Amino acid sequence: MQTDPFEEYRSLLFAIAYRMLGSAMEAEDIVQEAYLRYCATPPASIRTLKSFLTTIVHHLCIDHLKSAQVRRENYVGPWLPEPIITGDDAARMSPLDQIIDRESISMAFLVLLESLSPLERAVFLLREVFDYAYAEIAQITGRDEVACHQLFSRAKKHIRENRPRFPTSPEAHMKMVGRFMDAFIAGDIEGLTSLMAEDVTVWSDGGGKVSGAARHPIRGRAKGARTAINLISSAPEGTTFEVFEANGLPALLIRIKGQIAGVLTLEVEGDLICAVRNVANPDKLAHLHPSSPSGQVWQIRS
Repeated sequence: MQTDPFEEYRSLLFAIAYRMLGSAMEAEDIVQEAYLRYCATPPASIRTLKSFLTTIVHHLCIDHLKSAQVRRENYVGPWLPEPIITGDDAARMSPLDQIIDRESISMAFLVLLESLSPLERAVFLLREVFDYAYAEIAQITGRDEVACHQLFSRAKKHIRENRPRFPTSPEAHMKMVGRFMDAFIAGDIEGLTSLMAEDVTVWSDGGGKVSGAARHPIRGRAKGARTAINLISSAPEGTTFEVFEANGLPALLIRIKGQIAGVLTLEVEGDLICAVRNVANPDKLAHLHPSSPSGQVWQIRS
């Protein structure tokens, strides 16, 4: 049976849309809308399918971000991207398939992309992550090549100045997750403090739907450690923290009575944690269906 040519680019389109929007569910909607527009277009009018589809996704994402800006201004508490499952389960758990650049889907990188304008974000991703030529990017975005060069240069400078200078390997990251959880479960505030950078920031995205979620980022080593300890003290007995891979790095899946209640990620620079991010908004967890945990599991006991 002949495969629809669209399917060859589905993973690519999802990968672009997810990085643009920071939402797996919205990215899937964008890809579906792109498919409908593709079906409604006479094949003879499409010169290069990849560029045609990327152009559709680009414009849909830009329009979506304009409307999303108003919603995010009214969002309760900090807004964080939706986590996605990667690693061994990626091919069957999300449309990312083989198009995975670990750094460019990390929670830290997606948060950093949020500080760019939508057009800067698009140009940067198309050039830096997906290796489109400037001529293609100009055609996709409707800007001339000189403007695309300038947008890319400005975006890359901003990313370079704000990304971690000493990112860790997945193996070192996993060790830090283990050390964090050992201190966390033990209620060892001094141990947690020693793992955190002086200017660490703790984020909790509950979207106004989770009681106890901080409405503002918590900054500073002492406050950050206390915030983490408060999280453990308020969790009911039997709550589990399971290691799984999210956004290209080891993360923690939080379950309460078997139900997914959060995804906790660490941003590690060198040998210190510089950010802790907990996505607890149930709307952002609904698409997650991880398999049985293959990594370590910690459980809160009485």
